[in-house]
Amino acid sequence: MAGAALGNAIAAALLCAGALLAWRVRGSPYWRGRLVAIPRRAPLASAVVAAYLAVALLDSVAWRDPATPGAVAASRSLLDRCFPADFAERSYSAPLAAVEFYGGAPLAHPGAHWLGTDILGRDVLRLALGGARVALLIGGLTSALAIPLALLFGIAAGYFGKRVDDAFFFVLSVLASIPSLLLLVALVLVLGRGTLQVCIALAVTSWVGFCRIVRAETLKLRELDYVAAARALGVSDAKILWRHVLPNLSHLVVITFALTFSHLVLSEAILSWLGVGIDGSWGQMIDQARDELARDPIIGWNLGAASAALFGLILAVNRVGDAVRDVLDPRTAREHA
Repeated sequence: MAGAALGNAIAAALLCAGALLAWRVRGSPYWRGRLVAIPRRAPLASAVVAAYLAVALLDSVAWRDPATPGAVAASRSLLDRCFPADFAERSYSAPLAAVEFYGGAPLAHPGAHWLGTDILGRDVLRLALGGARVALLIGGLTSALAIPLALLFGIAAGYFGKRVDDAFFFVLSVLASIPSLLLLVALVLVLGRGTLQVCIALAVTSWVGFCRIVRAETLKLRELDYVAAARALGVSDAKILWRHVLPNLSHLVVITFALTFSHLVLSEAILSWLGVGIDGSWGQMIDQARDELARDPIIGWNLGAASAALFGLILAVNRVGDAVRDVLDPRTAREHA
């Protein structure tokens, strides 16, 4: 229950941050016009991402029903309430089957499991839909941790230079020299397998590349005329960074978030494959399906549902990421002009 409460709290925080960002964008004609152009460039992909977000939101809003005497009240989300409370079967059943896969015993809900059930009798469609919440939580929270970290170190190294740049560049070089997968697994084993712990481990291993980009861009920005003029007029470094450097990095933040999201989701799937992932994720479904492929006959609907859901999200996010790059990247915009 504690893990579910933490996951709900994280989801609520991300929703609030998204609402605040939308409110700020609404007051900026520059960002409003460009963000409106993204769905126009990738309408189908934007609709698919919106559908995943809606499913994740339905799975994030949960509450307990009054418990009957002698029973423990379980927390059920809006997504759970789209399925009967006693929807589980005793074991495997094929998609739309009326009897169990092994033994042929009648199902409690014949023909109702569109994607079949797993070894515990859980509906595979419900599990696949529930994985959307974990995937979006991993991508959103990890980005919220990694991007500010990369901005802090990259801007400091690029703007101040000298010893500060040398120190940060040494740290970046050390982290880049360590195999990211090994470091990721080691951090998860040390921190634990909770949602927040996995996000922290992914953030530690994913901020280096963006930090290098921010550092290189800041090195160019600090030499521009308006930055030199502000420095000559006695404007403090903090105000220069806030008013002139950071706004010119905002397009990189949006593009990086869109393009690294899929990498983060796939990284969690790899962790689940290695046995150190998050419960309820698509990676865990794929990991549990390994033994099913060795059965005779093969049970493939659990693996197929998780793989299709993961593929659909990654493909849609990558397409939206391309649209974001086309809209926000000045060089790409000039090419399309």
